[in-house]
Amino acid sequence: MQKKLWLLMLTLVLAVGLTACQEEQSNGGSSEQGNDKVEEKENQETSENSDNESFQSVTLTDKSGTEVTINEKPERIVSVLPSATEIVYSVGAGEEVVGVSKWANYPEEVQDVEKVGDQQLSIEKIVSLEPDLVVADLNNGDDVEALRNAGLNVLVLGSQNLESVYEDIDLVGQATGNVEKAQSIISQMKSEVEDVQNAVSDLSEDEKKDVWIEVGPELYSGGDGSFIDELITLAGGNNIIGDQQGWPQVSEEVVLERNPDVIITTYGYYVEDAVEQVLARKNWQDVKAIQEEQVYDFHGDLLTRPGPRLTEGLKKLAQTLYPELFN
Repeated sequence: MQKKLWLLMLTLVLAVGLTACQEEQSNGGSSEQGNDKVEEKENQETSENSDNESFQSVTLTDKSGTEVTINEKPERIVSVLPSATEIVYSVGAGEEVVGVSKWANYPEEVQDVEKVGDQQLSIEKIVSLEPDLVVADLNNGDDVEALRNAGLNVLVLGSQNLESVYEDIDLVGQATGNVEKAQSIISQMKSEVEDVQNAVSDLSEDEKKDVWIEVGPELYSGGDGSFIDELITLAGGNNIIGDQQGWPQVSEEVVLERNPDVIITTYGYYVEDAVEQVLARKNWQDVKAIQEEQVYDFHGDLLTRPGPRLTEGLKKLAQTLYPELFN
């Protein structure tokens, strides 16, 4: 069960006013109050029309290499991967989201949004929601083609490094008419990266800590080309499996031989006492991180989900490795 959850996480790896007015009038509310309600509704409609009129038709080349033309500001958005959902909400298009994947968990508002499947999307359900725009990811594979064959406008994202995340945020900002907000988020993320790099810039090679980030109790982790490797490097650490590619499962012997100074687990939200379990491993008692109790648990989304919270994960990682540099 744990492995299944880990794999899902990795491959992985968004009329009340009129009723109130009628109730007020039926309860003896004044006509002036009723007029105020009507005026408020008209002002809201005027604002929405203004937003639609200010939206400029845009043609974007998404991460699948497909040109996507959006003529009007999307009013109904379905996001089919948690990372994409985080990006859609972050740029300010959350109110337009009418469908998300089962595994979407951030921000909190997604809990109340219609679910459209998990690894296997319900194409029929998505079509029934009549979205103006579907935001997907390269990981959605054949489902993207199925959605397009169903006549839907699909914008495909896909990132394996921070620079690509910035590109995805920009794409969603343009697609939803939230360009300025998207650029603000990108600027903030770059600023956070710069702050961390400045803080660790004076570390010598001998001072840099060797890090093992364990994204599954079966000893999966991120090697070269993964977010984990990039974040460890930016945080001033050395990834003990930085010489391996992608997301490998490594042997216990490799971890013990490379003797990390710090161990970080990312599965404490579904494995009870994850840190305590690592500290108690019989064969690991000579590892420096175990001896010095330098074992910590992070929520995996901060280190493996390609969205705007990656730099939050970076800051937390750097502060954990070198707390004295961030006092």
